[in-house]
Amino acid sequence: MKTKILMLVVLMSMSVVMFAQPIDRGGKKPFIERDKVLLMNEGQRGPGEGLNLTDAQKEAFKQSMLATQKQIQPIRNELGEAEARQKTLTTAEKPDLGAINKNIEKIGALKIEMAKIQAKHRLEMRAQLTDEQRLKFDAHKGKMMQDRGQKGMKHRMRMQG
Repeated sequence: MKTKILMLVVLMSMSVVMFAQPIDRGGKKPFIERDKVLLMNEGQRGPGEGLNLTDAQKEAFKQSMLATQKQIQPIRNELGEAEARQKTLTTAEKPDLGAINKNIEKIGALKIEMAKIQAKHRLEMRAQLTDEQRLKFDAHKGKMMQDRGQKGMKHRMRMQG
C-alpha cells in the first residue's frame, strides 16, 4: 500500500514538473511581424490600437514595410553568417583575437545599418499620420521598448536558472 502511494506521489510530482517547464517560442520575431500590428484597427490589441488608420494609410504602411523588409533581409542574412562565424572563431582550438575583433566590428556595423533603415522606415510611417495618431504612435513606441526590456529580462532569467 505504501509503495502504491509513493509511486503515485512521484508520478504526480513528475507530471507537475513537466508542465512547469517554459516553452521556447523560437526567439526573435522578424521586423515585419513586429510592425505589421501597427495596421490593426481600434478594438484589437497591438501598436495600432486606437490609431484608426485610413485605408490609404494602411496601404502606404504595407508598401513601406515590404520595401523595408526587402532592404533588411540581406543584411539580416549576412548578420546571421557573421554571428555563426563568430561562434566558429571563438570556439577554435587556437582563437585568433584579431579575427574575432574584426568580426565583432562587422556584426556591429550590420546592426547599425539595420537600425538606420528601421529608423528611416519609422519616420516615414510617422510622417503619414495625423497629430493625434502621432501621439498614440509615439506613446506605443515607448511601451514597446519597455516590453522588449522586460521580455529580455525574462529570457535571461530563464537561461540562468
